[in-house]
Amino acid sequence: MLIEVEHLTVSFPAESGWRDVVRDVSFSVGKERLGIVGESGSGKSLTARALLRLLPTGHRWSAERLRFEDIDLLRADEAALTRLRGRRVGLVLQDPRFSLNPVMTAGQQIAETWRTHKGGSRRDARSAAIDLLRQMRIGDPERVADAYPHELSGGLGQRVMIAMMLAPDPDLLIADEPTSALDAAVQVEILRLLDDLVARRGMGLVLISHDLPMVSRHCDRIIVMRAGQIVEEVPAGGLAEARHPYTRGLLRCLPSLLHPRARLPSLRDTSGWPAS
Repeated sequence: MLIEVEHLTVSFPAESGWRDVVRDVSFSVGKERLGIVGESGSGKSLTARALLRLLPTGHRWSAERLRFEDIDLLRADEAALTRLRGRRVGLVLQDPRFSLNPVMTAGQQIAETWRTHKGGSRRDARSAAIDLLRQMRIGDPERVADAYPHELSGGLGQRVMIAMMLAPDPDLLIADEPTSALDAAVQVEILRLLDDLVARRGMGLVLISHDLPMVSRHCDRIIVMRAGQIVEEVPAGGLAEARHPYTRGLLRCLPSLLHPRARLPSLRDTSGWPAS
């Protein structure tokens, strides 16, 4: 297994004391594609960030087990975590407009990541950056390498972000809503690209999204979260047969062009669900 998590809890201060926003979460990830779905605020992104110990200030957290292969993340110091982040685990954030450095070209940012983890000359790093952009199926990688983030479309910006995260050849890629800021056609291209990269490089993938049908097409397993807890885990191909009322409710709320409805149903039956 690449990642093993047992009884992870993350809390933040509230008016009434500490509030658990991730509660007793346990799961594992191998060299596979794991989807994490749920509404906004369900704890998906915080769970992913906890794997890299990249939580906001003011929190407290605990776990019985938190490992990345041979690294005990419960006891790892900052130096060990720095070596892990980026080099062995890449994190793709959801909007390149806010994730890329606006005063550096795309090529400079990819090259900087490559040199940080692999060393080498500036010329080697530049060549590696262009090659990575070519792997992202960009037709003119030299032009994109010399462009600043504001000169790139959302789809190109996201490809640059993925190239940066792949520069150190990580074992696991965490993609947090990687297509949320993109139109439907570009979303399909990015997801196909991730599928191809994971298969070709033999990586693990954690794909975080609100889009259940999309995750079911591009993952092997799906974890469904609500109110900071995992309520169900299903094979991606068996999502339509999910049993938990929350998962069933999410599926019923999906719009359909084949069966249009004047009003989509809301989630009302909360019996047996985790408290929010």
